[in-house]
Amino acid sequence: MRAGPSQEEIRRHNLGALLRHVHLSGPTSRAELTSRMGLNRSTIMALTADLTAAGLVREELPRETGRAGRPSLVVRPESARVYVFALDVGVDRLVAARVGLGGAVLDRRETVRRRGPFSLEEVVGPLAAFARQMHRRTRPDTVCVGVAAAFSGGVAQHDGVVRFGPNMGSVDVPFGEEMARRLALGLPVAVGNDANLAAMAEHLRGVGVGCRDLVYLHGDVGVGGGVIAGGALLGGHQGFGGEVGHMVVNPEGRLCGCGSRGCLEAEVGERALLEAAGRFGSQVGREAVRAVVSAADRGDIVAQAALSRVGDWLGLGVANLVNVFNPEMVVFGGMLREVYLGSAAQVRSRLNLDALPPSREQLRLRTTALGDDATLVGAAELAFAQVLADPLEVLARAGS
Repeated sequence: MRAGPSQEEIRRHNLGALLRHVHLSGPTSRAELTSRMGLNRSTIMALTADLTAAGLVREELPRETGRAGRPSLVVRPESARVYVFALDVGVDRLVAARVGLGGAVLDRRETVRRRGPFSLEEVVGPLAAFARQMHRRTRPDTVCVGVAAAFSGGVAQHDGVVRFGPNMGSVDVPFGEEMARRLALGLPVAVGNDANLAAMAEHLRGVGVGCRDLVYLHGDVGVGGGVIAGGALLGGHQGFGGEVGHMVVNPEGRLCGCGSRGCLEAEVGERALLEAAGRFGSQVGREAVRAVVSAADRGDIVAQAALSRVGDWLGLGVANLVNVFNPEMVVFGGMLREVYLGSAAQVRSRLNLDALPPSREQLRLRTTALGDDATLVGAAELAFAQVLADPLEVLARAGS
């Protein structure tokens, strides 16, 4: 029979929980933390004292009280001192950012990634250079507590190897290992699927805050997805969960980059839309998709027909996901934000036909609040995960 948690384990848990509240909610009074965590005032005072001594938070008087009596001190994250590096590897862009505790973007670099055969050096090289530039600009008293990357592909949970990325031309890429070697910060580089991380970002900081059951659909060249169930990311046995873009919706449909036929991404992805609109080849990327939506808004019959067709397949895919997961909200991000806005009526019509009434009645359809940075924000949250789980231990390792 196992004994209950030790006092040290309870203290460690509470330190992480308090830091997480401040990290996600921003400056929070001691009184509010006491209420949220269900702990007494003296325990909250001791926890904040420990985190303050470690340089993770600071306490100060509130700027405005509006109440009589002694004001409760406000606990603020030390955003300028404690940070992570967040990396985003997309089909068309590479982004690196230095993100402070609390989610503040302190520094950022971005470059275009050319489409074509995947080259590990062409991805790792610019990102490592960006991170080193930002690292050199930090003050001596700052500390990096994590590095994480969002990658457009299926990422193995146990080792961070990118096992497949049909739209990136990448297979079995040891991205995390090579990135850690090039950065030489003494920190591992966590790697996650971009859509999964964006789903978590929208759940924690975006349109899905407070929503415990959410499906996020991300469009780039292809389509990815992330599922939040009961407040947690549904990763699957090996970390490949959420690959909803490869759910077959049309068995006799278009050939997909994964080798199957009629996958959701084959029917609603960038190429499907541009070909249906007669525009594929002349222009690709997000601007090309926006141009189709804009043309449809102006009355272009071909563009309207293309959006209607793609919206119908998108609605069918969403209906399937609603029937399986019964989410409270479906969020459209990346290129699918524009596609959904241009075909919302078609998507809703298909939902009304194919989704079970009890599952669709209270369903909310929304677009991303974090925009194109949802994947980057998700990478930052992945990088902060360890310090939020065990603040003092991680900080001690980082400072050694």
